[in-house]
Amino acid sequence: MLDNLPILSMLIFSPLVGVLILALIRSEHGRALRIVGVAATALPLALAIWMLSGFDFSGGRQFAEQAVWIHLPLPPLYEGVPHYVQLNYSLVVDGISAALIFLTTLVAMMAALASLGHIKKRWKAFYIWFLLLETGMLGVFAAQDLFLFFIFFELTLVPLYFLIGIWGYKERERTANKFLIYNGIGSALMLLAFIILIANPGFIAGSKEHVYTSEMDVIQYNLEHADLHLDSQSQELHYKPAKVLLPETKTFVFFLILLAFGIKLPAFPFHTWMLRVHAEAPPSAVMIHSGILLKIGAYGLIRFGLELFPGHMEQYALLIAVFGVINILYGAVLALVQSDLKLVLAYSSVSHMGVVLLGIAALNETGLEGAVFQLVSHGLISALMFLIVGSLYERTETTSLEKLGGLAKAMPFMCGIFLLGGLALLGLPGLSGFISELLAFVGLFDSMPVLTILGVLGIILAAAYVLRAVMRISYGLMDDRYAEVKDARLSEAIPMIVLVAFIVLIGIYPAVLSETIGTAVTDIIHGIGG
Repeated sequence: MLDNLPILSMLIFSPLVGVLILALIRSEHGRALRIVGVAATALPLALAIWMLSGFDFSGGRQFAEQAVWIHLPLPPLYEGVPHYVQLNYSLVVDGISAALIFLTTLVAMMAALASLGHIKKRWKAFYIWFLLLETGMLGVFAAQDLFLFFIFFELTLVPLYFLIGIWGYKERERTANKFLIYNGIGSALMLLAFIILIANPGFIAGSKEHVYTSEMDVIQYNLEHADLHLDSQSQELHYKPAKVLLPETKTFVFFLILLAFGIKLPAFPFHTWMLRVHAEAPPSAVMIHSGILLKIGAYGLIRFGLELFPGHMEQYALLIAVFGVINILYGAVLALVQSDLKLVLAYSSVSHMGVVLLGIAALNETGLEGAVFQLVSHGLISALMFLIVGSLYERTETTSLEKLGGLAKAMPFMCGIFLLGGLALLGLPGLSGFISELLAFVGLFDSMPVLTILGVLGIILAAAYVLRAVMRISYGLMDDRYAEVKDARLSEAIPMIVLVAFIVLIGIYPAVLSETIGTAVTDIIHGIGG
């Protein structure tokens, strides 16, 4: 039934329905704006569930949509050979992108619900920017054209800039500017890499049409067959020899991609911008940023690093793994010495993204599956933890571990959820964090046992900083000022319960995720000869 519908286009642009409705509501009608803003996030979630209901878990890429977007004829290179630039509106999903799309719609709706209690001003603008951000994120995970991917990627930057700059805390403007500068540099590096790839023309298989294209499949084919220097009259021609990418150019493009998505992940030492975002952005924006946007960095490394440059990934796997271990240890040690709960969780995100790098560097199915598990698991856990932190700050006006204490008496529900989220963060068996770390480390151990052991040490440190934070906040002496604080309201409790449910589900029944991503992971590893 879904084969005849543009389900991906419907899903990606469904948040814009809410944008249009919000635009028609006057700014002073705050209740209506909040209802529409939250309800508008339910439509993408419903469509994502519908998409998954028709997803063939044994198949590869599905729900493909393609249309010529830009077709620009150029002067022919030689007689009888059409020569043009073609950019396509091309969408497709496999198990990895389908899982991340569902995660995006779920976290977005939970963040929108949480915003009902946290956002106090300019609701119309907030939800418009929020829904535009969701559109950009969904487009990133479905785009099959490099230029289209870049457009959706850029669409995630501007809305988040305003969400931080307008609704953030004391240093919101400085933080928003730093976010834009770092991510702008990453975007520039990505665009340069994409331009080089697009400017490397090839012949469409079975024809003599000479084309500059940003279509992912064509670029991947061209890179894989760059050694075919066939006669210019052959029907099997794929390249004009003069335009074949030199090995040095390929390496240059590969490192551009590593840097671009390493900044987004973020990998050490490009992480400082992320710390301020987690500290200064409003809770709903941090839920989205930590839960979804950081995952775009890893997704880009898989799609454009691993799939387009498998040889280079093998050559530099050790380097990537080293940076993964640095992320894990550096993030864990710094999280352990922080006195602010927001920064504890921010450095924890740095550490856990290191596990993703290790899973990718393993270059086998077990490791890559662990990396994708970590993307989904950390997306759920970090969204939950930053929701709790935002709720604590709203009630106490502080996130200092030195000032908070004994809150389990006043807020037993919220502190109980915080404990469960912390246990998931440190990788307790039965929760989602355990299986992701296990797969990543097992996948890496055969090829890099020393780095695996060092990475495991970082996870041990996670237990220290998580339990330290839980003990400081939930137990001990409580300041008299916080004796009357209220526990979670309904708009906070529902997202907390939903996120916990998925954390537990993946922990006790990981097949619900492995069956979704398994074929995609296998296809990628087989594509690199793993």
